[in-house]
Amino acid sequence: MSSGTSVQEPKLRNYVNGVWRASTATEFVEVVNPATAEVLTSTPLSTRADVEAAVQTAAEAFPAWRRTPPGERIQYLFKLKNLLEEHIDELARLITLENGKTFGEAKAELRRGIENVEVACGIPMMMQGYNLEDVTPGVDETMIRQPLGVVAAITPFNFPAMIPFWFLPYAIACGNTLVVKPSERVPLTMRRAIELIEQTGIPKGVVNLVNGGREVVDALCDHPKVRAISFVGSTPVAKHVYARAAASGKRMQCQGGAKNHVIVLPDADMELATQIISDSAFGCAGQRCLAVSVAVTIGEAQKTFRDAIAQAASAIRVGSGLDSGVQMGPVITRESKQRIESLIGAGVGEGAKPVVDGRNTKIPNHEHGNFLKPTVLDGLPSSSQLAHTEIFGPVLSLVHANSMDEAMEFLSRSPYGNQASLFTTSGSAARRFRYEAPAGNIGINIGVAAPMAYFPFSGWKESFFGILHGQGRDAVEFYTESKVVIERWSRQETRKF
Repeated sequence: MSSGTSVQEPKLRNYVNGVWRASTATEFVEVVNPATAEVLTSTPLSTRADVEAAVQTAAEAFPAWRRTPPGERIQYLFKLKNLLEEHIDELARLITLENGKTFGEAKAELRRGIENVEVACGIPMMMQGYNLEDVTPGVDETMIRQPLGVVAAITPFNFPAMIPFWFLPYAIACGNTLVVKPSERVPLTMRRAIELIEQTGIPKGVVNLVNGGREVVDALCDHPKVRAISFVGSTPVAKHVYARAAASGKRMQCQGGAKNHVIVLPDADMELATQIISDSAFGCAGQRCLAVSVAVTIGEAQKTFRDAIAQAASAIRVGSGLDSGVQMGPVITRESKQRIESLIGAGVGEGAKPVVDGRNTKIPNHEHGNFLKPTVLDGLPSSSQLAHTEIFGPVLSLVHANSMDEAMEFLSRSPYGNQASLFTTSGSAARRFRYEAPAGNIGINIGVAAPMAYFPFSGWKESFFGILHGQGRDAVEFYTESKVVIERWSRQETRKF
């Protein structure tokens, strides 16, 4: 498969009221293919005026969309599901071009996005309320769900398609109108997705897209007509969005960073554990919020797992994600590569041994790409700052513990709580881990505990700020507000006919 590009739009436009229109921006950010350093297009850093236009359009579209029956609203999602299926290879190629992950990883990401569209098609049942007659004689009580109004989604670079679809289908199926801001680093995938949404015939103004950076984020947080914000990104930015949106009285779901741990017990199926943990740590070049980044080995697993994971990491083929046989692509930017290499150096300086060192990687014919090979740091001290720092790259640190108690205590010190996994053949150990592990997504002999679309994408501590998570029933509750109706009707003598 060729890695060439054919992006024809030198400066991207926003999508407002069913029309692609130029931003009022005076500044632009280049979108660069991380495997080749080729400039694909430019993202406008849109202004508050652009946000105002999009929000106002969404607000004007809301009354009619809210009154559209849920069974009719989901017909557009059925059409969208088919369009995404028909264009899955095209979309996956765009993801690889702008993000760098392999073509196979990109298609898998799209599958998870499509899965959310499918689940949101169940809104006529998922959005139902409940009622009770005669809560007191002659009085009935009903709880109904109603849409919020205008909502916004601010999404990151690492999953250009999947994460926007954690939010978009539920938001509009519940009767809201939406403004989405994709990452300025990877805007092409959502641009194409919006074109497909347009093909469904959905009414103008229901879905809008504004490209940009911090000014757009702050404008969405501040706007009085935006009722809710969905965000995924780093913890510092998640805190910023959470606080700023709260100051404007919005509801928020803000997914932050992560430092995911896996405990490997001596009784684990070591071959299976090695394969799964390798895929978790190095898949998508480690740029996912559920990637395992620290393996805590107990007892004799220290040596057996270390040797096995080092061999697996060394065998991973790194290159352009559009080249056949490649198992891992580049990281997103040159700055990311430099930061990751610096953090590896910091770990070595704290006493870790790089049994596999991915720094200073050069890929033939892609010398300008942002490539790192998988790195395994053995013997990282549990007190190391790196043990609790999000690297967001293909780096797995190995920490040794003498017991399950010691390993669990180490996990409890992490400021993050996105995911934790355990590899064992002991049901007792698995139950204890499930019961005590301080994270919102738990894997037992699973390296990437990514919930299916009908379950919430949970996160704890500094990995999540809010109450209701993305996906499933949580999404429906987040994008609706409950209204309780209490009724009494006076009795009248029945007329006789």
